[in-house]
Amino acid sequence: MLEYDGINPGSISTTHQRSPLSKLLNRNHHLNVGRLCQTLIGSIVYLGCWGQLPSIANPSSMREQILPSIAQNSPPTDKQPPSEPNSIDISPEVIDGSPVLQKWLKGIPDVLDDIKNDPSFRTRVKVGYSQYPSTGQTGGIHLAVDDVFFGRSGLSASANYNSGGSRSAYGADVQYYLFPLGGYFNVTPLVGFRHLQTDKYSRDGLNLGVKLMLVPSRGGGADIALSQSWVGLGSSTETGLTTLSVGYAITNNLRLSTDIQQQNAKENYDSRVGLGIEWMP
Repeated sequence: MLEYDGINPGSISTTHQRSPLSKLLNRNHHLNVGRLCQTLIGSIVYLGCWGQLPSIANPSSMREQILPSIAQNSPPTDKQPPSEPNSIDISPEVIDGSPVLQKWLKGIPDVLDDIKNDPSFRTRVKVGYSQYPSTGQTGGIHLAVDDVFFGRSGLSASANYNSGGSRSAYGADVQYYLFPLGGYFNVTPLVGFRHLQTDKYSRDGLNLGVKLMLVPSRGGGADIALSQSWVGLGSSTETGLTTLSVGYAITNNLRLSTDIQQQNAKENYDSRVGLGIEWMP
């Protein structure tokens, strides 16, 4: 066996032989790495416990820091919180005196349907005093029911009676309004029966005519009616009736009314003036 510089080749093994210095350095290296890891982990745990980092040591801190950032970065949604309905500060006295306000506070009405089907003038029950200037200023009474509607159609019925001294008259008519009931102006033909009694003549028979309605204030606030009709039209006893009526509301259901009537026959010209109060159901 050969020897090289005093080294016995047989003494060289196939495994790596570390010197004591190398082993010491290697051990110190592992110790330093371990201490560094311990220091780093301790810092993270410390900071996490005090709420500085969102670490697993403080889950609530993680939640408090992450969730607000998500909320800030999330896109705004289109849904808006429902707004409270606007309240209207109106005194009860004003509301009680205004049918229009009462209707709108219940809900937004269908204005087009109201114009077509809801009458701008209401059914009226009348009682009052009548005076007959052409018959020695005789006084009397008059009763009437005007425009009792059949459903929401333009068909209505009216009846009236008046009496004083030798004068009396009564009758009933059917009307059909030609224009939308909710308008400020309307026209209707009249078809009915009429009896007329004076100190000079007596008439009864078919009553035919036309009536115009002017409504300055809808809902019964005010209206003006002008009618012209003929009893026994075309006969030798034809008698014309011209009537002007005006009504004005003083409360939601009560009105003051006045009417002037001219009665034209061959025998005589008679007149009547009435003043009354009307109730609107």
